[in-house]
Amino acid sequence: MSKPTITKAVIGPYPQSLFDMMPTVKVDLSDGTKGLELFSFYPDEISFTERELLGLTIDEARTLKFNKDKQYLRS
Repeated sequence: MSKPTITKAVIGPYPQSLFDMMPTVKVDLSDGTKGLELFSFYPDEISFTERELLGLTIDEARTLKFNKDKQYLRS
């Protein structure tokens, strides 16, 4: 059985001031799940687009975040 994939991703909202919450990535999945929050991130370090998340599984999307974090920390 295949794992559900991301069919829609909503990224944001982006902070406007120092004390605002960090943006989140919320997704809809091919199994009908809607608005699942995958993770938040620091927008001054990494970024995401809906296009790069579409078609990924939850695990693949979280691995993408991990790899972007790792690449940022190594730079």
